[in-house]
Amino acid sequence: MRPGMPTPLHQVRNKYVQTPNPQFKSTLQMLIPLVIKEITKSRDINEKEAFELLYSSKLYAVLEVEAAKLWHLSQLTLANLLDEELETGKLTFPEEA
Repeated sequence: MRPGMPTPLHQVRNKYVQTPNPQFKSTLQMLIPLVIKEITKSRDINEKEAFELLYSSKLYAVLEVEAAKLWHLSQLTLANLLDEELETGKLTFPEEA
């Protein structure tokens, strides 16, 4: 790590993003399967399809940013946000986000 940089950076899709701290990474690892479960139920699709939908979404890109604080939303709310994004192409965050 270079001096003066608070957290390591890595390149993702030609953009530099902060590497999540270990606690945040653990939070995402626990949350994502719960969101996937909600997506599979609401859309009647298998897990692989649900992962593809989530990981290719704007929602997931924002969810990966710890400062956005979407990780504190329920899995149902996150699944509903994904549904809205897929239906309208827009991502609208709830007041509590």
